[in-house]
Amino acid sequence: MCLGIPGKIVHIVDHELQLGMVDVGGIQREVNLSCVAEDDQKLESYLDEWVLVHVGFAMSVIDEDEAQATLGVLNELGEMQEELTAMREGAS
Repeated sequence: MCLGIPGKIVHIVDHELQLGMVDVGGIQREVNLSCVAEDDQKLESYLDEWVLVHVGFAMSVIDEDEAQATLGVLNELGEMQEELTAMREGAS
């Protein structure tokens, strides 16, 4: 399963390599922006944009509502995983 995690572009790290710093839930990671960068746009135009990040690449630009909804679902899935783990441990 491929999972894209929403993150917000907060800083351009390297223009030539098209690298940006993306904030994912308070953790900042360097991400390759080449899949979303348009040839006729400066990378700075992507600052504060939300992107789906997968294996170090920004795969698509998304709006903030979609980003927040996705983060909410991921949070719920994490909580569900904790519940399932607790149930398994309780059954042992």
